[in-house]
Amino acid sequence: MTLFASFLSLRWGVSRGWLGGYDDLYAYGRALTSRSPSWVRGSEIKIFASIVPYGLSQLLCAPIDRNVSDNPLTGPITAASPLPSNTGVAGFSSISVIPMLKSLVAAGGSDLHVKVGSSPRVRVDGRLRRLKSPGLKPEDTQAIFDEVIRPDLRDTFAQSHEADFAMGVSGVGRFRVNAYRARGQLGLVFRHVAAEPQSLIELGMPPVVNHLALEPRGIVLVTGPTGSGKTTTLGGMVDAINTERDVNIVTIEDPIEILHSDKRAIVNQREVHQDTADFDVALRAAMRQDPDVILVGEMRDMATVRAAIQAAETGHLVLSTLHTIDAQETINRIIDFFPPHEQQQVRLSLAASLKGIISQRLLPHVSGRGRIAASEVMLNNGRMQEAIIDPELTSTLHDMIAEGGYYGMRTFDQHLLELVRDGRVSFEDAFAISSRPQDFTVALRAEGLIA
Repeated sequence: MTLFASFLSLRWGVSRGWLGGYDDLYAYGRALTSRSPSWVRGSEIKIFASIVPYGLSQLLCAPIDRNVSDNPLTGPITAASPLPSNTGVAGFSSISVIPMLKSLVAAGGSDLHVKVGSSPRVRVDGRLRRLKSPGLKPEDTQAIFDEVIRPDLRDTFAQSHEADFAMGVSGVGRFRVNAYRARGQLGLVFRHVAAEPQSLIELGMPPVVNHLALEPRGIVLVTGPTGSGKTTTLGGMVDAINTERDVNIVTIEDPIEILHSDKRAIVNQREVHQDTADFDVALRAAMRQDPDVILVGEMRDMATVRAAIQAAETGHLVLSTLHTIDAQETINRIIDFFPPHEQQQVRLSLAASLKGIISQRLLPHVSGRGRIAASEVMLNNGRMQEAIIDPELTSTLHDMIAEGGYYGMRTFDQHLLELVRDGRVSFEDAFAISSRPQDFTVALRAEGLIA
């Protein structure tokens, strides 16, 4: 069978529905290569690799209402950084994650889950969808792991059974990867991240967030649960600084996700375990790198928090994240990192250096397409400083934020009310994530939005 005839035959099989699953495409690809001259097999495999995503993009169990191009003639898919090649008949039996990642991006998904004994699944608009392919075998996840793991992380993974890193695939996108073991078997999760930052306006952030990003010094925190868009918002804030200020920005990330090119600012992005040992070491070293802005990917422990506060106190702007749900919990979490005899001093330092806290949660758009970030915004002023310093007043932070609309502050429930009023989210979805559901319902009734 000639190369051209093989291509047409495979394309016809897919369009007729005869090759409906990944294993069908895979088996057919092997059949093509086995009947071709050796000099043409490599070319056919490359064409086949570019067609596989066409089949996989049809394999989501639940239909997805999106205008997604299914054109299979996109050319071979190659990795941005060198990956083990699966060309050649003998090696082609190794499954590749690249077609799955292309399907994830085409579906507008956020995550790809790969584990033994289950079909690959993608998260689209917050819901997991199954790909119509056979359950993965141990050798399949091992092949995917071997395809994407950085050489310098192999020994680390062998000892800790955990690895976090980022990878880019040319023509597909950039991904944050977590590799792990569960019940002795390999598993991987790929998070699709923006290769370039989005502006705060594109992200729907209020103007006060841009104002916080352009503060000359202090601490600004972005908080929320896993998968709430903290990294994306931080990326937008760094981009705002990069666009508006002539400064040196040093980022410390684990791993590097969004890539920033120099604009007015210069941006030095350092990855933990690749460019530096850990957050604490990198933060202390950053003070000798003439920084104006320091981004710390996450405040994970007392040493990191202490170094961040010290950097802010010495005239730097520090941006970071915490896995907390609102401003009040964020303050309490930071204080709780420290032993009791240090906590009052930390309260004083934090009250003086904190500029603001943006807390996020994601909920579905009412149309069913995409998600919207609901946010709480706290700005530090005299009243807030008193509440941070005095443990007896910290519990009143929520009420102070609710009364701070004049300054640009808002609570989650106030923003949710606005989103429901504008018809952007449903009452049911807003109610499910509201901070004070009963008060939220009363506010909706007062607006005449529900009976």
